[in-house]
Amino acid sequence: MASEKKLSNPMRDIKVQKLVLNISVGESGDRLTRLPRNLRLVVIQNLSDFSRYTVRSFGIRRNEKIACYVTVRGEKAMQLLESGLKVKEYELLRRNFSDTGCFGFGIQEHIDLGIKYDPSTGIYGMDFYVILERPGYRVRLHRRCKCRVGIQHRVTKEDAMKWFQVKYEGVILNKSQTI
Repeated sequence: MASEKKLSNPMRDIKVQKLVLNISVGESGDRLTRLPRNLRLVVIQNLSDFSRYTVRSFGIRRNEKIACYVTVRGEKAMQLLESGLKVKEYELLRRNFSDTGCFGFGIQEHIDLGIKYDPSTGIYGMDFYVILERPGYRVRLHRRCKCRVGIQHRVTKEDAMKWFQVKYEGVILNKSQTI
């Protein structure tokens, strides 16, 4: 009886707070500046990520642009997540889920999302990271009347895995990834 009430409570619903797309080129210069124009249209705007220190073997220097990322929210985030999961065939590993209820995965080629291939720019990989939340999570961000989110209201690893299986009819694999 108590668990039925708990499941029917609208404050217990889980939703996507944001989706972070990361395109890590690993080097500065032409490869990063020539990101496909179509890819920029997908992510609307982009931010650059800089290297923290110099690594001579990789050929990168400190404070050099090596990646770009974007945070997407709302309906656009759900569309991009759907297309990314379609590439992965709705299969994720158990280790893709974090203890805080977030999950992430990567795709090898951006052309799998339906973006046209441009020979001058090449093929880029992409990382998807999804942050899940429940209604009322913003109370921890308030300037006035700030308070903590209770332990019962936080999204756990099991909650995130169950949400993924129910919402996308996804499959969670226990094995480790073989390359």
